[in-house]
Order: sequence, then C-alpha cells, then structure tokens
Amino acid sequence: MITLTTDFGLADGYVGVMKGVLLSIAPTAQLVDLTHELPAQDVRRAAFVLCAAAPFFPPGTVHLAVVDPGVGTSRRALALRAAGALWVGPDNGLFSYVLAESDAWEAVELSKPAYRLTPMSNTFHGRDLFAPAAAHLAMGVPLAAFGPPVVDPVLLPLPGLAVEASGLEGEVLHADRFGNLVTSIGRLSWEGEALRLRPAFRRGAADCSFCAASACVEVAGQKLHGIHRTYSAVASGKALALVGSSGFLEIAVRQGSAEQSLSARPGERVWVGV
Repeated sequence: MITLTTDFGLADGYVGVMKGVLLSIAPTAQLVDLTHELPAQDVRRAAFVLCAAAPFFPPGTVHLAVVDPGVGTSRRALALRAAGALWVGPDNGLFSYVLAESDAWEAVELSKPAYRLTPMSNTFHGRDLFAPAAAHLAMGVPLAAFGPPVVDPVLLPLPGLAVEASGLEGEVLHADRFGNLVTSIGRLSWEGEALRLRPAFRRGAADCSFCAASACVEVAGQKLHGIHRTYSAVASGKALALVGSSGFLEIAVRQGSAEQSLSARPGERVWVGV
C-alpha cells in the first residue's frame, strides 16, 4: 500500500502522473490518496496530517509525501523507516512529528540514480524522484539500497504543549475544511467522564487526567466551559470544545466555522484550566 499526500490539488495532472509512475514500477500496489488539498507549501500542516493518519494504515505502508517549497535546491531527499511504516519525501521537516513519536528510526538519502527517472526535472521531484523511490520500496527494495544513512533529518519545532498544575497550554495548529480549530493539546482519551492526556510528540512525558465537565477552555478571547464528546452538545451556532477524531482538542462552532467566528489562526494560544 502506498499513500499520497501533497499540496498539488486536483486541477492539474500532477497527482495522476505520479500515480502513473508508481504503477509502472509497482503495478500491484494499492494507492490511497490521503490528501492533495493541503495549503500550498505548508510543511507543518502536512507533518501533522501524516502523523495523525499513519496509525490507521497497515504495517509496512509506504507514505509518499510531497510538500516541497525547496524543490530543485540542495535540500536532501529522504526515505525513512519509522513507526512501522516507510516514508518518502523531501528533508524539510515533513516527518518531524512521526519521528518525535518513534522509539527507533532509520533514514537514507535518495541518491542512487537507479531509483529515479532520468532526466530528472528540477521542478517535479514528486514524479521523478519520490514516486519511483516509493514504488521500489513497495516492491521490496531494501532501504539501504537507496543511498547513504542520514542521522540529522530536518526537524520542525514541536507544537507548543505545557502541562501545569492549574491547566494545559497549547496552540492552534490548523483549521480543517469545516473551520474546526485543531489544537496541539492531545492525545486525549475518555475514561468515563474524565479525560486522560498523553502528551503528543513527547516520548516519556507523563500522562495526566482531569474532569472534562469542569474544564474551561480559553482561545482568542473566548471562554468555553466543558470539553464535550460531540458537536451536538451545544445549540446550532454556538462554540464548544471537544475531542476530535485523532484525539486532539478541537474548537468548533456547531453548523458553523470556529475559524471565522473566533478569527483564530495557527499559533494562537489555547489554555485549558482544570
């Protein structure tokens, strides 16, 4: 199985051409479109999407990700093994959150001409470099065959998350297409009426628990009382905090857009008083 994650959109033929390359090399591969609608050149958003989605795929899946503002420059091209999967993409921080949650990983630079198309375009490495590498990995070519080891991949700063006696401090990571604000406060899981926090992207960090009903969430000058299970916990048009499908705290407006209503943007501080 090979997943594809890009910021290419579907108006042009870029994604289709990448699939053509993949199937030319690995004709029996199952191709899954994770998303092609990421904001252009938004590496941080892509890193979160990859990390949140990966646990739902079978072990050994090849995740091909191309959000590549530095295409054609001296930035490295990588293949990695981490979290029970294989990863292919530019060395620009795309895999930061996956690596932050991995106990062990290995990476190589994609430097061997045998596993790319020639001549290689300076502006479409998704087609000529990353897709061939992903296909060969899916066909069983060993990771070490692609090039020399990489021990210092580019890493993005981790999303803000602090656990204090009086509460949790995080930040807005992004808004989804519904206008729900996804925050860095996770991963959360329900234990009866309480919530347990297992701090995301921080191996070894201690868990904590708190009462969901008595929590007070502050974001963009608004105070929201309680953390809920469903969007229907409040009336239409009202804002609420809830645990999203990936276990991260979300701020939403029922049948509306929290992004528009609260005018909150990535990086906005979020406080959960417990």
